[in-house]
Amino acid sequence: MTSALRAALADRTPLWGGWVTGPTALGPEEFGRAGYDYVGFDAQHSYLDDAEIAVMLRHVEHLPIAKAVRLPNADPAPIGRVLDAGADAVIIALIETAEQAAAAVAATRYPPAGVRSFGPLRPGLGHDPAALESRADVFAMIETAAALADVERICAVPGLAGIYVGPADLAISLGVDVAQATTHPDLREAMTRIRRAASDAGVIAGIHGGSGAAGAALAGLGYQMITLAAEAQALRRGVLEHLEEAKGR
Repeated sequence: MTSALRAALADRTPLWGGWVTGPTALGPEEFGRAGYDYVGFDAQHSYLDDAEIAVMLRHVEHLPIAKAVRLPNADPAPIGRVLDAGADAVIIALIETAEQAAAAVAATRYPPAGVRSFGPLRPGLGHDPAALESRADVFAMIETAAALADVERICAVPGLAGIYVGPADLAISLGVDVAQATTHPDLREAMTRIRRAASDAGVIAGIHGGSGAAGAALAGLGYQMITLAAEAQALRRGVLEHLEEAKGR
């Protein structure tokens, strides 16, 4: 079985993503209606935990977009829960070494290859362990100077689908103002190195863009999977446009 993200990349690149930080089905639905390729549910910086995300995944299983979940670490229990609920990918935050990336992969694999416990929650997922493993992509977040130093080894970890850059934390770790997270020369150099390491290893290069303009620039660096905005950002932009239009500005 081919994962949803890899199947989409076979047809087009880059993939554009939305992000969800609150308990709503409207955000994912609107991203899907707008033509986004995937939606990320955030269990790190959000008002959601993995159990709430598992419920939301059940509610949006009909959407024709891939569903990823960001988790704060490689704890096997929450990773297993969101995969059992139908996530197509997990994005594991603050990976700094190849060993940590390998632990994240192991959390998505059944013994003897890993430590995942068997328990699919959705009948539609089936009961074939090999198929359940193959549909689950694993992304290691590269967002610190330590991760950057080990990025080539991280990208080479067997079973890793890709890396996902967190520009804001990477900027802080490198001593750069967060406002320049996707534009500062040091960050551009780092992001180019990360993308090159992913390409050399044959894994997907993903990144959190934060806006359409940043997304276009990051696509120019060769990133294949780019998150443009969270539902809160999209709502803020929309309500401001409506207000300005009403005031005739």
